Amino acid sequence: MSTVMYQSVPTAPPGGAFDVVPGYEGTVPGGAGGFLPPPMPSIPTPMPENGPAHTNWNIFNITQEAATEAFANYVSENCCYSKAPVREGIITSMEPFNTYRYRLETFAETRSTEWSHEPFTGQRVDVGLQVAPGPWDIATQTPGFFQDNTQTIRVPFTSSVKNCHVCLGVGTSACKDCTASGTKVCYMCSGSGARAGNDRCLHCNGSGREKCRKCNGRGNCDCETCRGKKQLLVFISLKVQWITYKDDFVKEQSSGLPSENLNKVSGKEIFKDAQYMLYPLMNFPDSAMSQASDRLVREHQSKYFQTSRILQQRHMIELIPITRVSYTWKGKGHTYSVYGNESRVFTDSYPAQCCCSCM
Repeated sequence: MSTVMYQSVPTAPPGGAFDVVPGYEGTVPGGAGGFLPPPMPSIPTPMPENGPAHTNWNIFNITQEAATEAFANYVSENCCYSKAPVREGIITSMEPFNTYRYRLETFAETRSTEWSHEPFTGQRVDVGLQVAPGPWDIATQTPGFFQDNTQTIRVPFTSSVKNCHVCLGVGTSACKDCTASGTKVCYMCSGSGARAGNDRCLHCNGSGREKCRKCNGRGNCDCETCRGKKQLLVFISLKVQWITYKDDFVKEQSSGLPSENLNKVSGKEIFKDAQYMLYPLMNFPDSAMSQASDRLVREHQSKYFQTSRILQQRHMIELIPITRVSYTWKGKGHTYSVYGNESRVFTDSYPAQCCCSCM
């Protein structure tokens, strides 16, 4: 694997010197510049012989009983809604507007490095004992596919000891609470030295100042970076992230249901496939799904192939049930939509609302 050359800036440089670890020349504090391109894949992607086998593309509808029950549940969740339209309303028609959702998921691994440090308390120092393994050669505990996770690993043979760059090896720093004076204004008398009635303040014995509790009157505290140890163990940290990248495409439907509502429900899964790297969906009865698959698969592989190691891809198609229900109540017509496996309900307006305060 070729190495991209960078000038590195160690977190705690001795005397301003730069550390260079072969294979990690781009590593800097905070991770900026530590670009780690993934190795080229060694597993070829097989070309599918045929498109996925689909056995049931039938559009399904819900019953009037199921629609009424969903409507009743919806009304019961709104305290300002009267149940009269549910009890007295008469369903006049039910129209299906079922739609498809295509979803593509790419499970990928990314690696980045940064200089890290911790107080030196006698830990192992191993820089130079061996050549540090490459960032993509370090073994990790990979989670199950499509289970996002993050793991931070100390890179072997990169640990060295340096004087703390904050306190310059002193181990202490000026106390910020008392500005290094060791005392603060007495909180009991606000610095006057006296209480009500001109009695001497017993808390500060009339001095108007009290000993700083943070530094115990010393005027300085242990350095927060090295915790008073004066030295730091400096090493390279490898951050490994497993991320599932997702994209959806929902075919347009004319039911009047806002498309964002469909993001909150599931549908009937009618196709699913997982491979190391996918080919776009072919031979689907609805050409819009095939076109969306072709576009998204190409986008994912182009976008994530250069920056991540793709471990697995999967795509699926769901048939999301949507039924627009028309009903009459008190001689007027109204509508509502029942959608998703969860039988959620959406309506532009409800005919029997009252003004009340829901607690």
